[in-house]
Amino acid sequence: MSQARPGGRTARTRTVVLEAVIDQLTETGYVGLSVDAVARRAGVHKATLYRRWGTVDGLLLDALTLFADRSVAIPDTGTLDGDLRHIARSALATLTDRAGQALIRAVVSAGHDDQVAQVIRAFWTRHNTMVASIVQRAADRGELPAGTDPADVSRAIGAPLYMRLLVTAEPLDTAAADQSAAAVAAAARAGVFARPAAHAAEPASRDFTGG
Repeated sequence: MSQARPGGRTARTRTVVLEAVIDQLTETGYVGLSVDAVARRAGVHKATLYRRWGTVDGLLLDALTLFADRSVAIPDTGTLDGDLRHIARSALATLTDRAGQALIRAVVSAGHDDQVAQVIRAFWTRHNTMVASIVQRAADRGELPAGTDPADVSRAIGAPLYMRLLVTAEPLDTAAADQSAAAVAAAARAGVFARPAAHAAEPASRDFTGG
């Protein structure tokens, strides 16, 4: 469950602590993340951290929430290609940022934690909502077929970039982001991500009795 978002001094303390979490992850990775280490780095008594966040994964959870709040922005360039390119380049900026990389790798390491999984799902739900508005505008302009699934579009944009970061260690650069955006735009226009109507998706019934 995500933490409350208070204002004033408490909000400042939250920001300082979560920045310390991100700095610690950047320096040592998930294996070096501890309540003691974060308390020392933030200059906050560890009792405060235990009282508010409880565990290391609680700190990671809230740091991911803070990072997600800063990362999600809805582009409106006037074209599908421009919007998808903006999304891909934003993802690239996150994946090439040391803090972004540290958080992503920490999330992979903490993937067993149900609360972290909930935050990841919430982040992608928000991201898919953003992509849905882009897809709808493109459909309204006649650039995309009706029924284009924004979640499929969202996954297709990010997958090649995450693959480079986490699996192949290939370069992450603007060319890779733009290639991903262009490929997804072309596939979306061709109807690759369009979902057929429910009744059309059902196969016709067949009689296998031989009659």
